[in-house]
Amino acid sequence: MDGLLDALRARLGAAHLLTAPEDVEPYLAEQRRLYRGEARAVARPGSTEEVAFVVRACAEAGVPVVAQGGNTGLVGGGVPRGGLVLSLARMNGVRAIDPVGATATVEAGVILQDLQDAAEAAGLLFPLSYASRGSARIGGGIATNAGGVQVLSYGNARDLVLGLEVVLADGRVWNGLRALRKDNAGYDLKQLFIGSEGTLGIVTAAVLRLFPRPRSTTVAFAGLASPERALALFARLRDACDRDLTAFEVMPPFGLDLVLAHTPGAVRPLAGAHGAYALIELASARPDADTRAEMEAALAATLEAGIVEDATVGASEAQNRALWRLREAMPEAQKRAGASIKHDVSVPLSSLPAFLSEATAACEAAMPGIRVCAFGHFGDGNIHFNLSQPPGMARETFLAEWGRFNRIVHDIVHARGGSIAAEHGVGLLKRAELERYGDPVGLDLMRRLKTALDPDGILNPGKVVGEGAADPGR
Repeated sequence: MDGLLDALRARLGAAHLLTAPEDVEPYLAEQRRLYRGEARAVARPGSTEEVAFVVRACAEAGVPVVAQGGNTGLVGGGVPRGGLVLSLARMNGVRAIDPVGATATVEAGVILQDLQDAAEAAGLLFPLSYASRGSARIGGGIATNAGGVQVLSYGNARDLVLGLEVVLADGRVWNGLRALRKDNAGYDLKQLFIGSEGTLGIVTAAVLRLFPRPRSTTVAFAGLASPERALALFARLRDACDRDLTAFEVMPPFGLDLVLAHTPGAVRPLAGAHGAYALIELASARPDADTRAEMEAALAATLEAGIVEDATVGASEAQNRALWRLREAMPEAQKRAGASIKHDVSVPLSSLPAFLSEATAACEAAMPGIRVCAFGHFGDGNIHFNLSQPPGMARETFLAEWGRFNRIVHDIVHARGGSIAAEHGVGLLKRAELERYGDPVGLDLMRRLKTALDPDGILNPGKVVGEGAADPGR
């Protein structure tokens, strides 16, 4: 290891090889604090060539290397297990914006918000967006196939990537930076690395799709009697508004109450109480678009049909942002209410209400006083089925039940043909769950890919299809 560190220091410069414990510490834990890893050093390369040098040197020394972007992951995928952390933070350049081709070529360390701002400055939109966009980096979003709030219209990260540049486990660089919508010249290699969580290669740059910037955007907040009515509302809006429906998020009364209690400035948007709430966004790039009129007409029809009980429509950009804040503040508000056991799951859209009913009843029967906070991207079938600790229960006592509630919730998800890892990935947190619920042939193919591309197992070892189980909090 000392010889490796000397070589890295000589190539990167002493300022970009961190070895002091206090400098390495911020890279060892993920934001939920469920896992804390260990690493001898942090390398901060500034170019693809330097990334390749670091990976090649680690491969020759047999030292594991874990790539990190903004370290905002939620499943422990970036937690090091010895060896070296490779931070891509210095590789934060926007190499090119092509307004005609509607693409952006960027380095992996670009902060998501900065990428969105660069696209906007060119009169375009990069639609991938989630709560940590101010610190998350695009390489991590690609490595985890991140989703977010606009999957309904634009898809996951996988749908936004046209080309990639990737450093392989032996230090070679695959240059797949192509801005082509059509390319059937062999296997689509980029798809191997999207969602692989850095276990097959390290993404260093990407060509990404951009879209026309919306000229008209309107946000509404609706109160409904139940999740069943929320699904009926979604179906009506999808038929009435088609591609203009860019977001459909659902939250429970308990979740809204948490936001109102713990978020400064949050205001209850509707009078009275309702069984479920939906946040709806319509956006259009058409010059003649009037999404406010479109929203009001669609909601009026659903009010008349008895699907919606009450609704409010944002009359300005400020009001749109205030309504979005009610949804985006929910994870932080739940954190302030105590410990949470979290499940990022997806089920077929038509099964969502039944899943919510069955899983809620099962969890409440398993632990009296537990509070279900199930919210999320209702329009694409992705629910964050989170459980808040019963009042008065000790945090550690509650979190010790994570495995038991995994079994309850994930068994129901699996029985309904869903996924136990919708948009956050597998990492360490769901590694054993993937082994339990994954198709045996599919798991075998994953292991074969890992062996083929990383035969010595130096890239992010122990993640996704790694060995053994990993209990949260260990």
